[in-house]
Amino acid sequence: MHSKNFRGAIIGCGFFAQNHLHSWRDVNGAELVAACDTDANKVIEAAKNFGIPRHYTDTKQMFKEESLDFVDVVTTMPTHRSLVELAASHGVPVICQKPFAPTVEDARAMVKACEKASVPLMVHENFRWQSPLMAVKKVLSSQLIGEPFFGRVSFRTAHDIYTNQPYLAEEKRFMLLDLGVHLLDVARFLFGEVTHLFCRTASANPIVKAEDTATILVTQENGVACVVDGCYFSHQDPDPFPQTLIEVDGTQGTIRLDRGYRMTVVGPDGTEIQDVEPRLLPWASKPWHGIQESVFNIQQHWVDCLRDGRQPDTSGVDNLKTFLLAEAAYESHKSGLAIQF
Repeated sequence: MHSKNFRGAIIGCGFFAQNHLHSWRDVNGAELVAACDTDANKVIEAAKNFGIPRHYTDTKQMFKEESLDFVDVVTTMPTHRSLVELAASHGVPVICQKPFAPTVEDARAMVKACEKASVPLMVHENFRWQSPLMAVKKVLSSQLIGEPFFGRVSFRTAHDIYTNQPYLAEEKRFMLLDLGVHLLDVARFLFGEVTHLFCRTASANPIVKAEDTATILVTQENGVACVVDGCYFSHQDPDPFPQTLIEVDGTQGTIRLDRGYRMTVVGPDGTEIQDVEPRLLPWASKPWHGIQESVFNIQQHWVDCLRDGRQPDTSGVDNLKTFLLAEAAYESHKSGLAIQF
């Protein structure tokens, strides 16, 4: 262990927060000293199960009584701005779950609040921290396949995500803000910043009020043309959930990350097939283990950045670029036109 454990608090103890709670118990250099949720039963259970010494149902009271090095906000999107601004007003560094905010105005206000308070802000954009996607990035960085000119980032499933998160079916804006931000961030992570974007969405599942399918074509500053596609109503057997599949064509070879975490790299010297399946952490379970490992990875990254005094890779400033892409995708679908940045 490092000489200092950063003292943290978690706000929100619902379904996905369980992954955060498990990960904080394992992260090197941090400990949760408080938990908060407006549902007393949830926060009491979380504190008991994870050995968190104090729990609250009022965030203002928690900030008043606790001495914190960071807070982890794992609540629904409409609450993010007020909680991030509250943390910033107390000079406390903050992690915020995605989607970052309901509007661009909210997202910019959160970034501004933390900049004004000189505290780090990280968006919990964990997809780029999945080990299979990091393996793809490593091959790209090695230039084994030369310069990439085509990419595809794909997440298609019919897995029931609504039983544990029923509010998703009621959202006025769904696919692009819930999943699309992940996939657009992966495209940025792999290929760089976007110069042009064109998007079409669809509503396929009758129980879902907003779009549950999105197909986006982006052109990136290094010349890569990338198809970003997500769908929550794609019936397959077997269903690849929750895997993100990747295709890359380069001037000297190709990369294919296929279902089952099989990565095939074709280069000048031949073909290599790798098993890049994520670790199954002691508390994790399949098929969620890739997502669960990425939660641990990004939380460890946050602690390392706090210790080293550097900005996290998915800082608020950085994630604002991804958020603006999602907003542009909505605009493109509405107008039928491509958006230039």
